[in-house]
Formats: sequence, structure tokens, C-alpha cells
Amino acid sequence: MAVHTRQVTLYASAARTATPTAAEFDADGRHGLHLVIDVTAVTATPSVVPPVDFHDALSGKWVNLLTGAAITATGTTRLTIHPGVTAAANVSAADAIHGRMRLVMTHADTDSATYSAAAHLIG
Repeated sequence: MAVHTRQVTLYASAARTATPTAAEFDADGRHGLHLVIDVTAVTATPSVVPPVDFHDALSGKWVNLLTGAAITATGTTRLTIHPGVTAAANVSAADAIHGRMRLVMTHADTDSATYSAAAHLIG
């Protein structure tokens, strides 16, 4: 069985010192995702936390699916949300994605981090 994926760039690579505008995307009928955050440079001691939320249309609220651990150094972080995975705190959620989704790269301070983020939607 072929697995169809679609990649969505959420944040192009750039140095950031504050929480950017939330990156919203449509799950496009897919049921899971791999979120890849690539940090290529840091200045001092940045701390960036990546929560992934879905939008509940009835209440109008954003509901958290998974929050990754604070990112404090260069490297690649992968977060997974999919009904078939084993849940692991700050790494993966055994859940399905749907509708409107968002990633918010929440900065704890003004130390610079250069990063990109992409959602690989799994169908």
C-alpha cells in the first residue's frame, strides 16, 4: 500500500529572537504528520518550545495535540502525531490530525535561534 505524503513549509530558515506568528496549515484529509524542526545556529542559550494544536470549530479554540520538549541547541527534532504510533511524552502522540492545524514556536527569551520547520502530512 502506497503512503501519500505532502510537505508544508511552516517556517523558512531564519534567525528568530521572539515567538513568530503561528504557522497554520490544513491537514488536507491526512491523518498523521511528522513535524521536522531543523536548528542550524544558536546564540547564547535560546529555549524554544513547539506546541502542535488543532482548531475546534465549535468552540473556536485551539486544542493541543502534542508539545515538544524545549529546543536549546542545534540539531534536528522530529515530532510525530499518528494513530498508529506509541505515545511518548514530548515526542509523539497516538492521535489523528484533522482540519486546521498550527505550530507555534514559543520562545522563552530573546536569545537567537536559526531554524526551519516543515510538516510532512501522511495520508
